[in-house]
Amino acid sequence: MQAGSSVRAPVKGGSVVRARSSAWLGLAAAGCLAFGAGATRAADRAGERRPLRVDDAFAIGAVGDPQISPDGRWIAYTVTNQDLEEDEARTRIWMVPGAGGDAIPLTRADEDSSSPRWSPDDRTLAFLSDRGEGEDEDEAERSQVWTLFREGGEAVPLTDTPQKVEFFAWSPDGKRMLLVLKDPKPEEVLAHEARKKGAKLEKKTPPPWVVTRRQFKQDYVGYLDSRRNHLYVLDLATKKLTQVTSGDTDDYCQAYLPGCEPSEPAWSPDARRIAFVSNRTDDPDANYNTDIWVVDADNDDPGKKLLQVTSNPGPDAAPSWSPDGTRIAHLSNTETGAALYGTFHLALSSAAGGDSKLLTRDLDRMILKPRFSRKEPWIHFLLEDSGEQSLARIAASGGSVERLVSGPRVVSAFDEGPSAAIAALVSEPALPPEVFLLSNGKLERRSHVNDALLASLRLGEVEEIRFPSQDGTEIEAFVVKPPGFSPRRRTPGILLIHGGPQAQYDASFQFDAQLFAANGYVVVLPNPRGSTGYGQDFCLAIWQAWGERDYEDVMASMDYAVAQGWVDPERLGVTGWSYGGMLTNHVITKTDRFKAAATGASAALYVTNFAHDQYQRWWIFELGLPWKPESRELYDRLSPLNRVEKIVTPTLILGGKEDWNVPIINSEQLFLALKLQGVPTELVVYPDEFHGIDTPTHAKDLYGRYLAWFGRYLKGE
Repeated sequence: MQAGSSVRAPVKGGSVVRARSSAWLGLAAAGCLAFGAGATRAADRAGERRPLRVDDAFAIGAVGDPQISPDGRWIAYTVTNQDLEEDEARTRIWMVPGAGGDAIPLTRADEDSSSPRWSPDDRTLAFLSDRGEGEDEDEAERSQVWTLFREGGEAVPLTDTPQKVEFFAWSPDGKRMLLVLKDPKPEEVLAHEARKKGAKLEKKTPPPWVVTRRQFKQDYVGYLDSRRNHLYVLDLATKKLTQVTSGDTDDYCQAYLPGCEPSEPAWSPDARRIAFVSNRTDDPDANYNTDIWVVDADNDDPGKKLLQVTSNPGPDAAPSWSPDGTRIAHLSNTETGAALYGTFHLALSSAAGGDSKLLTRDLDRMILKPRFSRKEPWIHFLLEDSGEQSLARIAASGGSVERLVSGPRVVSAFDEGPSAAIAALVSEPALPPEVFLLSNGKLERRSHVNDALLASLRLGEVEEIRFPSQDGTEIEAFVVKPPGFSPRRRTPGILLIHGGPQAQYDASFQFDAQLFAANGYVVVLPNPRGSTGYGQDFCLAIWQAWGERDYEDVMASMDYAVAQGWVDPERLGVTGWSYGGMLTNHVITKTDRFKAAATGASAALYVTNFAHDQYQRWWIFELGLPWKPESRELYDRLSPLNRVEKIVTPTLILGGKEDWNVPIINSEQLFLALKLQGVPTELVVYPDEFHGIDTPTHAKDLYGRYLAWFGRYLKGE
């Protein structure tokens, strides 16, 4: 039920993934703002552009992870491209002059490389890659740290561990490297020893999974055993690897694990200590109480000699040291009763523990990725606010929040250079993410990965709208209109619902919506209650009420579009992925207004997911134990499958066979129920896919099925 579009491709469409976003404050209710259309109109007059096509999803390069070199002269970043012929995605590292100029590739196009990180002496770039591994699937996933001299030459391996390196970070003095490694499997150790001898182990039947944990499943991973992620320190001179943490808990928060805000361990400025995030309560799988901890980098007794910095009963995450090493900025969610609906505030704690304060308590907006400034007493962070995501800062002493990069755009990552210049990853409604440089208050583009493609495209105009829901609550949405749209024509409309539900649509490039618009649809992308970006109460409003207030809000968004004359009320479609698919299921059980629906990776009979998906803490925390009568009433009342006899809408159902986020059994149940009732339906199951559809040919197939389904029922194609 995490946020996400159906396709984990270069560009996120359909919704924002956990790196949430935000839009314009101070707009009047039911007002609207158009943007991103001027250049398109000028080019249209010249007849130079064409509509977006499905294959364009695989021509767009996904830019990410900007990193400024210590001297400020270069910005390294990644570009992920989808290869339809090879049917895989590959990530390559590039660098561009900080002053502007042509980009230079640093790694090969036929190798997968990620996480570029400059050495403190500015001479070397380290990165993760599985290059050099064999064709064996397990070996091919054994990413290691490699290094490359900035002046050029071939990359050389720096680490060689039995298991893959999950994360790494240079120490500030450049003498050591922090590694995050998961406890290795016995077969990984044996395979590693064999590789060093030039031998290869014979394939054996895998052993059974032995489950002892309460949290025993994870999407993209599978069954979870007792192995955990821990911190190691590598001495770069002696190559000695020392484990500094241990225990029956993870010391590194990963993406895709529910209730875990992704958090990177951080070196102290003097290179003597490491701050990290860990849930070291008696049963970490039973709660969300992650804390900030500190361990000495020289710790020779892993699992002991740890300092607990925070004691908040809710989750704390994302530590960042002050330049003098006395304080740690971090995220803190103090609303323990809100669970995953809670707001992360910016907090500041003493590195010695015992003294903590919230700097953004009164802001009531989600904070992401806090970073202490290198030299000044500022803390930079990302601020999610009403459909846009800004780069902002606040003084460590407190005070007002200053937005450095804001407006109708989304900043999703940033890195500060030595002269206070900041490299930022910025997207706009007509621009997929690119690297920008903020210097002396001026924001300038530095990467131009997708310029040639965008110059050939005729994109739909995007508007932001605000309108009242059924009970008067103000709701925000984005509307994408077909290129050349005219209100005089009766245009079919598609309601595109985001996942999460704790996520939001934003002022970034939305490929899914633009693709629908290019095929002649007006697309409405609402942020109903349950979305982030509008405050704690707005997000928590759907607590134990899925498909109720949020249903009213998404319907109000389509009502508004109809009232404006933008869409034909007789040709409406609805679709969503993950929680967006779940809300789609609610919609079609409550109204027959939609002539077609497509529901992806969705749940329909909620009790089915108990002990079957990865959200066991969430189910129990919000709905309770399903064998308890009062809890079972909640499960049953909220499950759309229990109202399936009311569905008359032709429904396309899609999902990944290996999805443990929202398992495919949900899609199978909904499909059979509709089939037995004679409702037109199809079930499409993608092999070897998890919650997102990663394989390029599968993603292309999915887009084609969306267009064919809606074309058939909304346009008679």
